[in-house]
Amino acid sequence: MTTTPTSLDSKLHAIADPTRRRILAALKQRGPASTSAPAIGKHTRLCAGDIEERVHLSQPTISHHMAILTKAGLVDAVKQGQWRWYRRNEKTLRRLVKSLRTQL
Repeated sequence: MTTTPTSLDSKLHAIADPTRRRILAALKQRGPASTSAPAIGKHTRLCAGDIEERVHLSQPTISHHMAILTKAGLVDAVKQGQWRWYRRNEKTLRRLVKSLRTQL
């Protein structure tokens, strides 16, 4: 499956920002998350507060960046009660890398 130019552009825009790359790296790290974090298989999701602690940014800033990453499809978000839980979309990230290798 190939990535369309528009889709590729939105993904590249999302990872162009160093803060969003730090967030993706934080989501990749294993380690303690909120005690109420839902685990899906071997992947633990993080809430905005967990991400705040890992990248040292304010909650509104985290929410802004998470919206961009989610819209690009690089992060999955699940709303559970009043919380929104995030995790990397590994399948989409692998496709992005494959697409870049093919096109460059």
